[in-house]
Amino acid sequence: MGRLIAILASGLLMAACASPSREAALPAGSHASTGGAAEMVAAARPIQCVPHARALSGLPIRGDAWSWWPVAEGRYLRGPTPRVGSVLVLKRTDRLRRGHLAVVTRILGPREVLAEHANWLNRGMIHRNVPLIDVSPANDWSQVRLWYVPGDHLGGRTYPANGFIHPVRLSASSD
Repeated sequence: MGRLIAILASGLLMAACASPSREAALPAGSHASTGGAAEMVAAARPIQCVPHARALSGLPIRGDAWSWWPVAEGRYLRGPTPRVGSVLVLKRTDRLRRGHLAVVTRILGPREVLAEHANWLNRGMIHRNVPLIDVSPANDWSQVRLWYVPGDHLGGRTYPANGFIHPVRLSASSD
């Protein structure tokens, strides 16, 4: 009888392993790893990623998003590791003619962060609490995928990135 109970209990435990994951049970827009929800909000007026990243990060860099990486060289700390408040710089491509910027708001792990950015595939909306995933083979954030808020899923495209600009001044250069 004790053996039968053990077999039945074992079966129940195995069935529990096959139950749906927590992420599948979360409401639309929620992410198991974040406990939050990505959202789009309207700015007082439509806003581009550059002024939004400048306001959030405090980095006084000007110019198209792709140009932030070379402009920051020798002026601000740059690197492949995200930090809260740092700016991820996406490279200029045929699809992103001016590049794109996103500001890290939370570190979830070595290959996943939450970020805030503006004007991503829309007309000047702000995207908050958005997962960004490092999909680079070298684990160096040189290739990323972004959460697509309207579709409530991870975007299907991979975008090349330069890395992160941290709001840490390297020298007393003038801006």
